[in-house]
Amino acid sequence: MTPSTLFDLAFLLAAPFWALLILAPGWRWTDRIAASPLPMVPVLVVYLALAVPVFPHLWAAVSHPDLTGFQDLLRLGGGAGAIWAQVIAWDLFLGQWMYREARTLRLHPLLMGPLLLLTVLLSPIGVLLFLAIRAAAVRLRKGEGGVAGRAGAVRAAAPRS
Repeated sequence: MTPSTLFDLAFLLAAPFWALLILAPGWRWTDRIAASPLPMVPVLVVYLALAVPVFPHLWAAVSHPDLTGFQDLLRLGGGAGAIWAQVIAWDLFLGQWMYREARTLRLHPLLMGPLLLLTVLLSPIGVLLFLAIRAAAVRLRKGEGGVAGRAGAVRAAAPRS
């Protein structure tokens, strides 16, 4: 396969999993798939297929990072494709984590769908927004349980008559 074909394949392999996370939240199979590292494996295989042929250039770019080294790597079809596949796999990992966290925090799917879509397209922005929402949700949950928890602790610490 050509680097161009592998480049295209990286996203095509991840897209069905993104579709589940965004369009079928709460479905039993979506929950199972989101809890598994396996959806990333095909994308990582594409990464290896692209990275191995350009490994000396890739290693030079990551072991002594500088802008020129990465620019040189990205000029190679396999180098750009390898970086793309790595980004796709990492984004999917983040998306799965965000999905699971949202389920735990009971964040509404209508909130999470756009956030996950934004993460597919521009992961740093999507993740930052999710982290802010997650922090607010955690604070709210602590606030709800905190009052009852403190009241129970005060009762338990009060002297008995």
